[in-house]
Amino acid sequence: MIPSEKLTGMEEIEELISYYGIEEDPEYIIVPFTDRDGKMKRRFILKRKFIRVVYEEGQFVDYPLGDVIKATVQHPAIPLSEALYLMYKESGADMSGYPGNNDENAQEGKIG
Repeated sequence: MIPSEKLTGMEEIEELISYYGIEEDPEYIIVPFTDRDGKMKRRFILKRKFIRVVYEEGQFVDYPLGDVIKATVQHPAIPLSEALYLMYKESGADMSGYPGNNDENAQEGKIG
């Protein structure tokens, strides 16, 4: 079971690290994954309360670190902005106000 949304701050992060079996060091959360060619790679996520994603349209969104970890674990081989979009879309969230979500991008599953 994925850690509860009711946990706050670093408690949630520690639970996610344990749940997904991912690595960490003092500054980063490290998500190992295998790319399409079978090579081992790692994504490094700064340990901050929020991670800011800036979109082409000049918009930006500060995402909670827990959501960034979940999106990266679920979709490690694609850009973070796309991974977050897919994670929220798969959860049934309303995507109408999502940055970069225009008709063309929504159909292709891509965002800015």
